[in-house]
Amino acid sequence: MESPAHKVSLVPPPDRRQSETALAISRGTARLLRSLGFSCISELPLPSGRRADLVALNDRGEIWIVEIKSSLEDLRTDQKWQEYRAHCDRLFFAFTQDLPCEIFPADTGLIVADAYGAHLFCEAPEHRLPAPTRKLMTVRFAIAAAQRINRLIDPQGGHGEF
Repeated sequence: MESPAHKVSLVPPPDRRQSETALAISRGTARLLRSLGFSCISELPLPSGRRADLVALNDRGEIWIVEIKSSLEDLRTDQKWQEYRAHCDRLFFAFTQDLPCEIFPADTGLIVADAYGAHLFCEAPEHRLPAPTRKLMTVRFAIAAAQRINRLIDPQGGHGEF
């Protein structure tokens, strides 16, 4: 009989904060970002104390944040996304084709997504991060990625907050 330690899931279970629609948008958007040369982490805690839906990092050190919106009500009730700009080079919204592009702020990029993929509808304006912020975000990204991998390898081990 196989021990429980050997039955490690390669995909962590959803944390139940996101709707099924939001999870589908996240999956399709992550696929798009990977095709553009980015690695992604979902639900990354930011230095401000907020938590970004998707943070993407490429080999040039560019950092993009994607805020996922699953409905018009989700956009109307959530204004914390404005703080994310201080932690990225480009800020995007990702949403389903059911939402009109006109409801999103003009100074953000737009990604239309479903569970299987996404389309970069509108490029986000660039606002380069200061070097100390870039380093802090890159280190947070790396620590979160490593800790998540460690949780998969050793679910009973002591792990940090990311």
